[in-house]
Amino acid sequence: MSQSVLEVTNLTKRYGEYLAVDHISFAIGEGEILGLLGPNGAGKSTTIQMLLGLTDPDAGSIQYFGQEFATHKVKILKRINFASAYAELQQRLTAKQNLRIFGMLYEVENLERRIDELLALLEVEEYANELFWHLSSGQKTRVILAKALLNKPRMILMDEPTASLDPDIVHKIIQLIKELQEKEKVSILFTSHNMEEVARLCDRVAFLAKGKIVLTDTPLELTKKIGTTKLLLTFEAKQKVVADFLKQHHYPAEFIRPNLVEVSLAEENIPMVLFELKKLGVWITSLTTEQPSLEDVFLHISEKQRT
Repeated sequence: MSQSVLEVTNLTKRYGEYLAVDHISFAIGEGEILGLLGPNGAGKSTTIQMLLGLTDPDAGSIQYFGQEFATHKVKILKRINFASAYAELQQRLTAKQNLRIFGMLYEVENLERRIDELLALLEVEEYANELFWHLSSGQKTRVILAKALLNKPRMILMDEPTASLDPDIVHKIIQLIKELQEKEKVSILFTSHNMEEVARLCDRVAFLAKGKIVLTDTPLELTKKIGTTKLLLTFEAKQKVVADFLKQHHYPAEFIRPNLVEVSLAEENIPMVLFELKKLGVWITSLTTEQPSLEDVFLHISEKQRT
């Protein structure tokens, strides 16, 4: 990994007896996108609040650019930013007025030009003089993202940045995030419940569960840990014949229709299953395979934490 832009060590936060974040450690290199995933209540929001200085940790340390956040907060905050579809700006100000206020706080040079560039880039320039509370949720999300880019940050914390956006805008935002990473070497902490976005964007993924990081790896290596492939079979035969065979060999299966079954198994066992079903007189009319996805990893970890 390149030199760390963000380094978190044994970060901990309690609310009374509840341990929201339990001694987590991770680092993000220059130009790296790290996905921080986990079910609701896993500790993601509390972690982000501590990384933004909105909540003080009970233990552990946060370093940005090799400096302690606690002692260099003002300086560091000028070099980072935050975007969330769930954030709000001043409702009674226009989009442009909101951006102007944040731009002055960040001491952005050539502020008006920068605002106009970002409004155009995110295709909300026609709403520049609309009151924020009159904007749709998707328009608000894009204005908030413009706010996050005002100071040309070296590190951005993104919490569900594409929620409420139409697919065509989502595609443009994803492309913008990739350009920020590749051309400007911006580092990003990215949270989302859209596993396809995470797989497309993130270099590594860290899974939080019950306040702890339980798994960290690349999206590809994480999906390999599932170890099973989904096999979707359409067949001509009595359902009982297929069901009895799958039960006998302990293959988890779900019959979507009487002649359509989804089977979970190791990829190397697929030829044997097809061969044995053929011997039983089962005629396979179609088959598709689906490799494990990050969503499967997410569901697997979530289910494991509930048991």
